[in-house]
Amino acid sequence: MSRIRLRRPTVLAALAGIGTCLATIAAPSASASTTPQAGACTIAPTGKESEAPLSCLGVTTSLDRLPAVGEQATLAVNVTVQTSVKRAGLSVQLPPALRMSGNDSGLTEATTDAFGQRTSRVLTLTPGTRTIKLKVKAVAAGPAQIQADISDIDRPDPRRAGHDSVELTIGKANGSSTKGMSVTKADTAPVQSPGPGIHPPRLATPKAPAPRSAASGPASPRATAPAAPAAPTAQVCVSGTYRNRFQSAEGGSWNGKANRDEPVSNANITLWGKPTANSATQKLATGMTGNGDGRFNLCYTPTTSVTSKLWVEFQTQAGGMWSVVDGNGRLYSTATYSQDNVSRGISLGNVYANSGQSRAWHAFDTLNKLWWNRGSTTNCWAGSQSDGRCTPITVQWYPGSTDGTYWTTSEDKIHLADNDPDSEHTTVHEAGHALMGKLYNGWWPNVTNCSPHYVNRASSTSCGWTEGFANAVSFHTFNDTTYYWGNGSSLNLANDRTTTGIDQGDACEARVATALLDLWSQVDGGWTRSNTMMSKTWQSSFREYFLTDRPAYGLETGAKARNVLYNHTIQY
Repeated sequence: MSRIRLRRPTVLAALAGIGTCLATIAAPSASASTTPQAGACTIAPTGKESEAPLSCLGVTTSLDRLPAVGEQATLAVNVTVQTSVKRAGLSVQLPPALRMSGNDSGLTEATTDAFGQRTSRVLTLTPGTRTIKLKVKAVAAGPAQIQADISDIDRPDPRRAGHDSVELTIGKANGSSTKGMSVTKADTAPVQSPGPGIHPPRLATPKAPAPRSAASGPASPRATAPAAPAAPTAQVCVSGTYRNRFQSAEGGSWNGKANRDEPVSNANITLWGKPTANSATQKLATGMTGNGDGRFNLCYTPTTSVTSKLWVEFQTQAGGMWSVVDGNGRLYSTATYSQDNVSRGISLGNVYANSGQSRAWHAFDTLNKLWWNRGSTTNCWAGSQSDGRCTPITVQWYPGSTDGTYWTTSEDKIHLADNDPDSEHTTVHEAGHALMGKLYNGWWPNVTNCSPHYVNRASSTSCGWTEGFANAVSFHTFNDTTYYWGNGSSLNLANDRTTTGIDQGDACEARVATALLDLWSQVDGGWTRSNTMMSKTWQSSFREYFLTDRPAYGLETGAKARNVLYNHTIQY
């Protein structure tokens, strides 16, 4: 059975609600008074296109000059406050190319690791503006980003937090440094063993069988590492493992995210080369990195006894299923250094993504975790699409971006702000909106009263449904109920009838999200049947999903299912 519903464009207010998504989570508490009153805070993100909520805390950063290698500059961190905060956490991170020079700012002694230096301070704040200055020294040339975060330690909430950054490219000579940084195409990072403080990877075992590549259309990601072909002796193979070092909000805190060093799965790779010193560059082989281990093995048949130059390029695209692009729509690309005069197979060992692209690769690999848990009956993201006719999920991100956090129906693209990729939950939440759009084959409900929206407050049943589904996708992917923000703060959103500080009913997205999660795990035996139903008939509310469509497609709505809803304060 399939009810035909006309597509209609999503109105701006609904898009704004989608845009803020879980970025607008408010902290559950003993009373509603912990949620700032609407209009009480007016600090807006620096980017005019940003749809992040207004905040009571804000931070801006600036340098009094652009230092070249060996030169110093003064970093000013301005904290703006519109409400009293007993314990505000200020965190400042410098890239490896910059170092603190002296410390008369009251900040803690800096800690240093592969990601640079981090320092912090706990402040008691009253309304007004406070400036903290520190000296920094440039110690290496190249792209660099300084980051600052302010947050209420005791009440994690994006309306009580702020983030800002400064991007520059450090030159070697006086006056050669410039504003901004370009990292879309870059060389690999230096090969190192995981350093002190590196956390072990968060394992993600696929819940679904590996898809087979469609005979036509985009190639699908693979479930295992590419096997080395039974190559004739004339072939030359280049192998290795592609990895990424990044900082993760999952496992971190407001003043120190978890340092991780993990393989990159299912990235498109190309082996390039020049048969002779004077020949044109040729594409010698293509492939993908292995799922779960990042391994690659590219083979070609040389036309000369010695190949003059060989190098491998990795791009933030998985077959044709998902990609991460910069603000101009270009894929991020990391290329290995050239191997000269190659006459036999070589192993490159561990190859690391360029550090300036770290967040792009983190967002890319996060989508791989959703891919294996997507609940589709086809080799596409959703069962509404057939093999060979899949549409991809596209993420836009770039260093310093204030264009986030949202997904749009019009362009079917996720926009992530600067530190959003640090939170895998944020990336997957936005991908959850994209997934719903694919399940609905481009249709979208007329969402009302969703801008702004807060995870623990009632908004509308349409907002509760679309945002609750996206929250549930994130929790289902990581098998938890804790949401992590990009600054490292977190909040457990598990709830039942005794939970205070979370509004009741299906207009509250937290209740919808956890009800969906329990239906999938306790009643349906997974979410594939539910997703299949959603690909055939579309819903504008959780009520419609549960009362009309579940019984029509053979999904339980009896006592067991209703008890799940009752536990999350939803009664029909």
